[in-house]
Amino acid sequence: MARYTKEKQTLFLLIVGLLAWLVPGAGHFVLKEKKRSIIIFVTIVLTFCVGIYIGSIGVINLFGATPWYVVGAQVMNSPIVLALGHLTRGGAYPVHGWPNEIGQIYTSTAGLLNLLCVVNAVYLAHLRGVQTAGG
Repeated sequence: MARYTKEKQTLFLLIVGLLAWLVPGAGHFVLKEKKRSIIIFVTIVLTFCVGIYIGSIGVINLFGATPWYVVGAQVMNSPIVLALGHLTRGGAYPVHGWPNEIGQIYTSTAGLLNLLCVVNAVYLAHLRGVQTAGG
């Protein structure tokens, strides 16, 4: 019985983490933290959109800017970035100079913020699971 509970808790943590990555704030929404989820969603989406506005869609470049895309955590925003990366992969939207750099910084910052929120959502879900199992 304890093993089933542990497997169920692990599955729940994976679902919360996946939802939090798919839509910023969705992990907190599942945990009934509605105000926090709205704040997370607005902050991350707005930061990402400002980066796209400043540097255009070309700042999401899988092959030309791989460190920003993968290591710089643009991909942590949501799966939308994967789709945009495939859209811009041939260099169809070239961006150069300051707009490129600032746009990459904004979009990567949004991705790193989302990574922190994913970790926080999974941690909160873990704490709630421990509390219900212990009490």
